[in-house]
Amino acid sequence: MAIFAGRHSEVVQNRTLLAGLVVLGLIGLCALIGPLFLDPAMARVGATTPRLAPSADHWLGTDGQGRDMLTVMALALPQTLKIGLMAGLISLAVGVVLGLVAGFVGGKVDIIIRLISDVVMTIPGIAILVLVAANVREMTVELMAAIVASLSWMVATRTIRAQTLSLRERGYVHVARLSGASTFNLVFVEVLPNLLPFITASFVITVSQAMLASIALEALGLGPQNELTLGMTIYWAQFYSAIIRGMWWWVGPPILAISLIFIGLMLTSVGMDSFVNKRVRGGQ
Repeated sequence: MAIFAGRHSEVVQNRTLLAGLVVLGLIGLCALIGPLFLDPAMARVGATTPRLAPSADHWLGTDGQGRDMLTVMALALPQTLKIGLMAGLISLAVGVVLGLVAGFVGGKVDIIIRLISDVVMTIPGIAILVLVAANVREMTVELMAAIVASLSWMVATRTIRAQTLSLRERGYVHVARLSGASTFNLVFVEVLPNLLPFITASFVITVSQAMLASIALEALGLGPQNELTLGMTIYWAQFYSAIIRGMWWWVGPPILAISLIFIGLMLTSVGMDSFVNKRVRGGQ
């Protein structure tokens, strides 16, 4: 949140951005402290009586495998967020490097990077993800994040490239170049700091896309089988016909949690877009 330093009033006035950050902050807090107050053993298969409705003993009931759903949710939430954040960071790192190189160097390098990005964007990502995930012997949270990130870097690349092309023509960059500044200083001192709002906005979008892709794979049963995630919880609920059996508490909480995550990401994305565009208009 370093980009908001000195702009506290702008963030407060941007109610959409503030609402998104509050929602994501509360979700992150639940992911951090939730597991601390629950017994992980209650998330093991056969830990208690299966198919119990919500009660004072089990606030969210139990699933068909005898696991306490509240404990499952508490342990699955941080894992799902971990996949999204890891995939987002990997994608963003690749996108920022490629975008900076393409936008600042230009020429044939720009053409090659732009061509690769455009080609990869035309490939049906979910089909490739399904194919790769289906042929992995043992899926883990880390491997899932890497697989999702492999097809999520293009948006960040295009965004950073476009902004770099604009920034490199600004007057202060030309002055620094005429003053004998090295390419390193031009990129990391003159250009990169001004890209931070756009990098942050790209990160939010990339995390949203990564989480959507990972949850889609998990709902198909291609996620980490031995680890708890919200998507895999939905998969097991489908597998054991939770809705047909009237076990709404098995499928409802993970869907609600996922919905809140995406609402927070959407509000943050819209708020960041407004924040960045305001800065762009102000700088022109």
